[in-house]
Amino acid sequence: MSAHLPVDAPRLAPPPWNDTMLPAEQRVAALLERMTLPEKAAQLYGVWVGADPEGSGVAPHMDDNLPADLDWEALIPLGLGQLTRPFGTAPVEPALAAQALARAQRQIAAAGRFGIPAMAHEECLAGFAAWGATCYPVPLAWGASFDPDLVAEMAAAIGHDLRRVGVHQGLAPVLDVVRDPRWGRVEETIGEDPCLVGTVGAAYVRGLQSAGVVATLKHFVGYSASTGARNLAPARIGQRELADVLLPPFELALREAGARSVMHSYAEIDGVPAAADPRLLTELLRGEWEFAGTVVADYFGIAFLQTLHRIAADVPQAAALALTAGVDVELPTVHAYGAELVAAFEQGLVTEELVDRAARRVLLQKCELGLLDADWDPQPPPGPVDLDPPANRELAARLAEESVVLLANPHGLLPLAVGDRRIAVVGPLADDPAAMLGCYSFPMHVGPQHPGTPMGVEVPTLLEALRTEFPGSTVTHAAGCAVADDGADDDFAAAVRAAADAEVCVAVLGDRAGLFGRGTSGEGCDAADLNLPGRQGRLLGALLETGTPVILVLLAGRPYALGDYSDRLAATVVAFFPGEEGARAVTGVLSGRVCPSGRLPVSIPYAPGGQPWTYLQPPLGLAGAVSNLDPTPLYPFGHGLSYTSFSWEPEPIAPGSQEMTAHGAVETAVVIRNTGTRSGTEVVQLYLHDPVAQVTRPDMRLVGYARIPLAPGQSARVVFRFDAELAGFCGTAGHRIVEPGGLELRLAASSGAVRHTWWVRVTGDERRLDGIRMLRCPVRTEPGPEENDQH
Repeated sequence: MSAHLPVDAPRLAPPPWNDTMLPAEQRVAALLERMTLPEKAAQLYGVWVGADPEGSGVAPHMDDNLPADLDWEALIPLGLGQLTRPFGTAPVEPALAAQALARAQRQIAAAGRFGIPAMAHEECLAGFAAWGATCYPVPLAWGASFDPDLVAEMAAAIGHDLRRVGVHQGLAPVLDVVRDPRWGRVEETIGEDPCLVGTVGAAYVRGLQSAGVVATLKHFVGYSASTGARNLAPARIGQRELADVLLPPFELALREAGARSVMHSYAEIDGVPAAADPRLLTELLRGEWEFAGTVVADYFGIAFLQTLHRIAADVPQAAALALTAGVDVELPTVHAYGAELVAAFEQGLVTEELVDRAARRVLLQKCELGLLDADWDPQPPPGPVDLDPPANRELAARLAEESVVLLANPHGLLPLAVGDRRIAVVGPLADDPAAMLGCYSFPMHVGPQHPGTPMGVEVPTLLEALRTEFPGSTVTHAAGCAVADDGADDDFAAAVRAAADAEVCVAVLGDRAGLFGRGTSGEGCDAADLNLPGRQGRLLGALLETGTPVILVLLAGRPYALGDYSDRLAATVVAFFPGEEGARAVTGVLSGRVCPSGRLPVSIPYAPGGQPWTYLQPPLGLAGAVSNLDPTPLYPFGHGLSYTSFSWEPEPIAPGSQEMTAHGAVETAVVIRNTGTRSGTEVVQLYLHDPVAQVTRPDMRLVGYARIPLAPGQSARVVFRFDAELAGFCGTAGHRIVEPGGLELRLAASSGAVRHTWWVRVTGDERRLDGIRMLRCPVRTEPGPEENDQH
């Protein structure tokens, strides 16, 4: 009998789960009705191949939860939900890693009865966290840019790099709102305002998912409100802080950007860990917000229900609590959702319907990604894999330039004229490429575990960039001290001599990113106060005593108190871990090649104490006679200077339009004109002040903003549409309302620099806000009126 069918012989139909002509729900249902309970459970966990079961100091509790005897060949016949960080675990050439991932995927598909590959996920907070991949600015720098469109463009580039090597899910963005700047993970956040965090975070989601990669919102929710700014400490917050500050960025990214995955936080809120809270993960997330994607565990978060939170007596009970609450996937590796989940079923702790619920969500996502299609092929494109091409670096440079904030320039020293001058570059971060990178960049996250391995990408230091930017100048260097060293003053004298002999001194101070105490910023690197780390404050004081003009360049992952030095500094610039092109961006601002346009996403405190504090304060949270502590920041949220000047010409609200119902909206407009001699960008910010409400409200809060680039003499008309729903808040009854009464709209250059105010009134009855609501203030820009004769 011939092995070849006749040309006209009917083709065998693919199994229903492989049939792309069928609806995804039908394909997944066909799978579920054929799968055994262990096979369903296997779709609910990841495996971390290459992770060190000894922990090797990477993170606490890794050795408690990584299996030492993982048998790959015995595991994969049941199937596998996720592959954890195939690129982000060790330094590997990207092309080799892509081939290895493809081989692993073929093994998984061939071993199981249904040919289902795994989803591969990676960290991508400051770029694809792989060796040789572009290191972009950290999220706090995204916030400083006030440029969601550029962040979306960056995220699309990251997504393209992930997808082309076989990665399906990225563990970003972080949507935690800063509540205490001493917290180590401030660098991973977008800022201290939910409007800024939500709009920029949603843009990242849109960009990443445009490339076919699942974005993962984290950490849901309350993580940044930890007591005392200690990593994983309990969050002692009320329902209004949760509803009005911490939840809105997640809602915005889900409703408007369509994020397809959410990661629960490690936090406990009022004694209930997020990983075991069905009110958050099921009632709110899926019931009220109608989220249909997957909820994944933060690494080891399910095991922590037993070991750290102690609300489970054993692993099966921890698995049951998490699955019941709504956690679909255990990451990073199998611990509670494999045999232990089957044991939980056998003990009657979970039903098969709950397992099916989670497996259905996972398989639907795999179906949407094409992993169930008959023609699925994991083979990456042929040829070399360049994860840091020129286009990526150009994107990184643009975002870095937009994120640099000029805090102060009282005597107009900046920009420095390029020419023959003596410049001293002093400080522990001046000649350190690591000064540009956050803790979730590959060189800082994984690199320290592989000493001697090259960074994999070119990261110029500030010293190198300054010498290039100022080729005719004599540039000297002295470190002065270590980033966080309390030892002897070994190098202070050399640093002071260098400053004294120079015409200008650039002091490069700030943070070194690390993990769990191995840095001054990053996960587990929480600060006791907001003094400059180590001996850097003393070094800065000594430099200021020389009489040489000192320009402070702060390269940091959080804000630091600068009140002791601000009136003596010639200029102050801050860049929040600006990435591989950060040094050139900062030196561009110093020389004037770049006109600064960054704005503060977090307040810069005057003094190191009095924390926690952000600008979202009700009246009694502001300075007053009832306390001797004045929390007023040195530089407020939204602050940033330029090398050009702008005029603001607000338009009055049209007669009869000052009133609206709780369902209505009002438009406000302003003409912004560049009155200086060079091109620049103004960031127009709209704040809301609610003078009387049934609960205390922040004195002001951001509701909209726009970046307005203008050539000299050019103008633009900026129009905000303020919807009454944006005035909503969690009222005394515990639900969101819009109540009647007066509101003040404040047009501002920062939260501390109001340019104009408009009064509007909400009329009619109180309105309860249920379901879909307006979450951001639409803004449009139009050409400005004819230029004045002087231009």
